[in-house]
Amino acid sequence: MHSARIVATLARSTGELALAEDVAQEALAEALVTWPRTGAPANPAGWLVTTGRRRAVDAFRRRAALDDRYAALARDLDPGGPAVPGPEEAWDPDRVDDDVLALMFVACHPVLSREAQVALTLRVVGGLTSDEIARAFLVPTATVQARITRAKKTLAAARVPFAVPEPHERAERLGPVLSVVYVVFTEGSTATSGDDWIRQDLAHEAVRLARVLARLQPTEPEVLGLLALLELTAARFPARTAADGSPVLLDEQDRQRWDRAAVRRGRAALAAAGAVGRGLGAYGLQAAIAECHAVAPSVAATDWERVVLLYETLGRLAPSPVVDLNRAVALAQARGPAAALPVVDALVADGALAGSHLLPSVRGELLRRLGRDAEARAETERAVALCGNAAERAVLLRRLATITEDHRAG
Repeated sequence: MHSARIVATLARSTGELALAEDVAQEALAEALVTWPRTGAPANPAGWLVTTGRRRAVDAFRRRAALDDRYAALARDLDPGGPAVPGPEEAWDPDRVDDDVLALMFVACHPVLSREAQVALTLRVVGGLTSDEIARAFLVPTATVQARITRAKKTLAAARVPFAVPEPHERAERLGPVLSVVYVVFTEGSTATSGDDWIRQDLAHEAVRLARVLARLQPTEPEVLGLLALLELTAARFPARTAADGSPVLLDEQDRQRWDRAAVRRGRAALAAAGAVGRGLGAYGLQAAIAECHAVAPSVAATDWERVVLLYETLGRLAPSPVVDLNRAVALAQARGPAAALPVVDALVADGALAGSHLLPSVRGELLRRLGRDAEARAETERAVALCGNAAERAVLLRRLATITEDHRAG
């Protein structure tokens, strides 16, 4: 739960991201041995930070490098303290401070490639596994692991300082940071693997980080647009799962359960982004789409033509097969499945989203609505085979059963 904050705190103390990760893992290993015997401390995260600092001191000693970093670490410790570390480190689990933000900016340093920036930040800040990152970007796990390893070595070689950059430096490093926050939230809001459809720990961490960024960059429309998008999307979380944790799709959600406070925050952030006067970027346009859903009393009453227009604008600004697929879904709502199917078929012909369950899932639903049950069943079976999330796979299996029953009845 607190891995990013623990690593960030240790990175600030040691000045080295790789060492911070290593000593955090060593502290956790020691906890697994010590806590079953002595009992968990009152402040577990603080215990881990203090233990990690002691391990860092040991590492500096082994290097025989009693430099300023060692002296700084030593000042943080009580030399007359107990042999077994106690919970000396004050720890507020709800606080998002500059340490985590600094960790993000370090991971998104310009010396790294864009792919390495995203992979490293998702690993050390988002806490995603290499497998989860690989699924999010449709690349092999080994590729992700190699990127992370190279990124750490590059940061160490470049002696990148652990700090939030000065305002004039933030602009060039802001885009990758926003991208990472967005991907962390996306993985949290619709998990690509595991049993849970929503990983609220990841999603809410992304929202908190977006709020911090908005405080740092209050006149940057894309920061405000991203915050608006995340708030408006997270507002639906209370209605997106049933009591047993199974997914509830948009057309079946009880909108009375949506978090109206989050809706108000999201709409306020979107209005602030528009008020800057530089136009909405990709995140702001997505937030405007989310706002269309947030203000509509039902799926049928949603302004689908506006949603289609916003997706068309987004597609020109930030072309993506996912944007085209979402535009097809909106077209189906606005003008019927026959209007949307050519867009989806073009994506299939282009080989877009290969390996993703999203394309066959949408195509199967459009074919079902057009009465082409045999084709719909084949597409939905393909989507089931590709889906890596157990909860979402269950939804697809129920849809598949419905298509089969309708075909037999017909």
